[in-house]
Amino acid sequence: MNLTEISSAKYWPSLAFLFSAAMLAGAHGFEHIGGMDPCQLCLRQREVYWAVILIAGLLVALQYIGKAQKFLRIGIVIIGIIFLAGAMIAGFHVGVELKFWEGPASCSGTMADLSGLGGNLLESLSEPAKAPGCGEVPWSMLGISMAGWNGLISLALAIMSFLVFLRPSKTQVNK
Repeated sequence: MNLTEISSAKYWPSLAFLFSAAMLAGAHGFEHIGGMDPCQLCLRQREVYWAVILIAGLLVALQYIGKAQKFLRIGIVIIGIIFLAGAMIAGFHVGVELKFWEGPASCSGTMADLSGLGGNLLESLSEPAKAPGCGEVPWSMLGISMAGWNGLISLALAIMSFLVFLRPSKTQVNK
C-alpha cells in the first residue's frame, strides 16, 4: 500500500478518525499528565475533533456494511469543513494569545460573581476557582503556542480532506 492509496477516499475517514483521536489524546495528555488545564477556547478546539470522530466513525461503519458509497464524498467534505472550522477557532485563540483582540468573557480566567446563588455554597469554598485564561500560553515549541500548532494541524487536515475529495475515484477514472 502506498501513499496514494492511503490518501484515497476509501481510507480518509479512518485516517481522519485516527488523527482526531490522536489530537484528543495529546490534549488530554497535556491536561492530565502535564497538569495544564484547558481554557474555554482549548475546549472548543477539542469539540472539533469529537465532531470529526463522529462523522468519520459513521462513514467507517457505513463502509464496513457496504453502504458508504453514497455518503463517502460528501462526508469527506464535511470532515474538511469541520477541520477548517477547527483551524479558524485555533486562529482566533492565537489572536487572543497575541493580544490582537479580546477573547470571550468566559476566557477571562476569573469566575463570575456567584454571591446571589446562596451563601452556603460560597461559604463551603475555601478559595475561589480560577480557570485558565485564554490569553495565557502555558506551552510553546519553536515559538508557536499549542493553539498555533493545533491551528496548523487542523488546516493541514482540512486541506488533505479537500484534496482527497477532489481526487477522482477509481470509478471516475475508469469511465
